[in-house]
Amino acid sequence: MIHAKHGLVIAIDGPSGAGKSTIARLLAKRLGYLQIDTGAMYRAVAVLISRAGLDPADSNAIRRFCTDLDVRLETNTGSQKVMANGQDVTNQIRTPEVSLMTSRISALKPVRDALLLAQREMGRNGGVVLEGRDIGTVVFPDADLKFFLFASPEVRGKRRFEELAAKGERITLQETIEAVIRRDEQDSQRDLAPLRQAEDAIPIDSSDIGIEEVVSRMEAYVLKKGAQWELNS
Repeated sequence: MIHAKHGLVIAIDGPSGAGKSTIARLLAKRLGYLQIDTGAMYRAVAVLISRAGLDPADSNAIRRFCTDLDVRLETNTGSQKVMANGQDVTNQIRTPEVSLMTSRISALKPVRDALLLAQREMGRNGGVVLEGRDIGTVVFPDADLKFFLFASPEVRGKRRFEELAAKGERITLQETIEAVIRRDEQDSQRDLAPLRQAEDAIPIDSSDIGIEEVVSRMEAYVLKKGAQWELNS
């Protein structure tokens, strides 16, 4: 890999609800890097497809839909907005229904092709933290540093339940845990870019440790890798 002049390319992969988005955001802030939430980009496409009433199994319709797809992340005053075809969908992308739809559409080649180039373009100069499910295996297989963040389904389900409850969503804890398990199965068993840990990724189990500790552990690895990168660049 030709090292980027603005810093490292850091990949954080893992299952739904492991805390990737929050941790990637905090890590990027500490490092002065750009956070690229690829999962949010797929969720945004899921929202658009749902609104359009398209069947993910209709490959021709999905292919046509993706030809004019415009999904981007906009950072303003410290917060990140998810824009999809000119619409702000930031507050619509975290529901259980969108999560399951995201798992289905993220396995579709037209969707992946449409977003892959955009993700690589955003990260090609380095100084970025990307998170998703296949960053270290597909999007940036030569990333300078890779992490695989995970937690038990029960812990992830509880986190998501509390998040949804705070937004007024009517759903039980058990339903949320079951949705997490179904999402794991869909993500791991899909044919195209399934969820898996890259061989050279550093695993971190967040089941019993807090967000700040996870970020500190990652930062320690990054600083060590960054020192090596500076010597070799």
